[in-house]
Amino acid sequence: MKLIFRPYSKTSFGLSFGLTVFYLSCFVVIPLSALVFKSANLGWAGLLSVFSEDRIQKALLLSFGAGGVAAIINLFVGFLFAWVLVRYDFPGKRILDSLVDLPFTLPTAVAGIALTTIYSPKGWIGQFFEPLGIKIAYTPAGIVIALVFIGFPFVVRTVQPILEELPKELEESAFCLGASRFQTFTKVILPELVPSLLTGTSMAFARGIGEYGSVVFISGNLPGKTEILPLLIVTKLEQYEYAKATGIALLMLVLSFAIMFGINYFQNKASRRLG
Repeated sequence: MKLIFRPYSKTSFGLSFGLTVFYLSCFVVIPLSALVFKSANLGWAGLLSVFSEDRIQKALLLSFGAGGVAAIINLFVGFLFAWVLVRYDFPGKRILDSLVDLPFTLPTAVAGIALTTIYSPKGWIGQFFEPLGIKIAYTPAGIVIALVFIGFPFVVRTVQPILEELPKELEESAFCLGASRFQTFTKVILPELVPSLLTGTSMAFARGIGEYGSVVFISGNLPGKTEILPLLIVTKLEQYEYAKATGIALLMLVLSFAIMFGINYFQNKASRRLG
């Protein structure tokens, strides 16, 4: 029997494309547009007055600063997890592989309570730092730990399949040509992983700056010190300051989009170089 391949018709393309645009509009474009239009009622003077508040500026710096630090840590921690899971066989490997996905399924509030209990001054880990005068819970350090916890699986799950698909012949050829292990890693393996590393890190960063549940407990919510932007938005809503809440949300939207656009640009540039 001779199989004849026929390309998809214009009708099927139109239907699938229409459904894609419809769902994208309902769940992304329309809600974000409503946010922009709601914030537009403030006017430029109103927006500038919102952004000039010292409390909002400190929350902005803390949210994006902690998210950036956590993303960098996740870059190395996630890569280490992926490397161990792919390159080594050991007892309990499947259990460890399953635990990587735990932050995806675990309610963020539960994660926040657990981390606060562990890193509080009387917690299992915090009690060892308390005599040294080091506080983890209710400080920016605790926020970074919470963001690392919820973000590292993104790096692991984006790097792991790329590592598994790398042909062993590339490394064997490098060894045969006299390359050391370090040279093989930096010249052969690492360039292939750069796009996936950037993707996973950017996803972890995006998740971190918008995280609320796991941070609200361990941060302590001290205005000007450990207060993050998502919490500040909720506070403004509870105080019926809807204009300021939408203004802060618009600020997060614009900055997040600009940062993600820049990361995607450099990611595509790195992919083209490798291609």
